[in-house]
Amino acid sequence: MHDVSVVVAAAVVGYLIGTFPTAVLVTRLVTHGKVDIRSAGSGNPGGLNTAQVVGKGWGAAVMIIDAAKGFVAGLIGWAIGGPDGAYAGATAAIAGHIFPVWSRFRGGKGVATSAGAVAAVFPAFFPIDGATAALGAIGSKNAERAIQVACTVWIIASVVWWLAEWPNLWGPDPTVALPISQTIGALLILGKFYEARIRAARARVV
Repeated sequence: MHDVSVVVAAAVVGYLIGTFPTAVLVTRLVTHGKVDIRSAGSGNPGGLNTAQVVGKGWGAAVMIIDAAKGFVAGLIGWAIGGPDGAYAGATAAIAGHIFPVWSRFRGGKGVATSAGAVAAVFPAFFPIDGATAALGAIGSKNAERAIQVACTVWIIASVVWWLAEWPNLWGPDPTVALPISQTIGALLILGKFYEARIRAARARVV
C-alpha cells in the first residue's frame, strides 16, 4: 500500500492528462480556427461529434488520442504510486476528460478515455468491454443504453476479478482499488450521458 500523498499525486497527474482538449484542438486545426466543437453539432467535444462535424478520419484520430490519455495516465500513475496509483491515475484521466478545469468543466463523455484506462489497468476486461459495448449498441440502437449495459458489466467484472483474484494480464494486481476505481469511472460516464440527455430534452422543450 503506497502513501496516500503518492496516490493523490498520481491522480492529479492523471486528471491533468485527461484534460487535454483533443477534439477542440483538432477541430480548430482542421478548420483553421473557424469551428469550436463545443458549439457545433451536438456540442460534445468528443470523437463522434468531431467525426460528424469535420470528418470520420479526424473523429477517429480524436478517439485514439483520447484513449491514449487514459492509457498513459494509468501507466504514469503506476510509475508514481504502484497499483493504487495506476487505478487512481487512470480513473482521474476519465474525470479530467469529462470535467476539464480549463474549459469550465465542460468536457466529453469519457468513453474513449475509459477504454484506454481499462487497457492500462484492467486489460483482462478490455475485450469483454468492447464486446459488451458492441452488443449493447446493436441490440438497443441507443448509445446511452449500450453504455449503461457496458458500465454495469464493467463494475460487476471488476468486483469479480478482485474477489476471485484472477490474473489481470499486464495490469496491476486486482486489489480493492480495482472495483472502487472502475465503479467511479463508470458512474462518471453514466452521469455525463444522463446530463446530456436532460440538456437535450430541455432544448427540445424550449
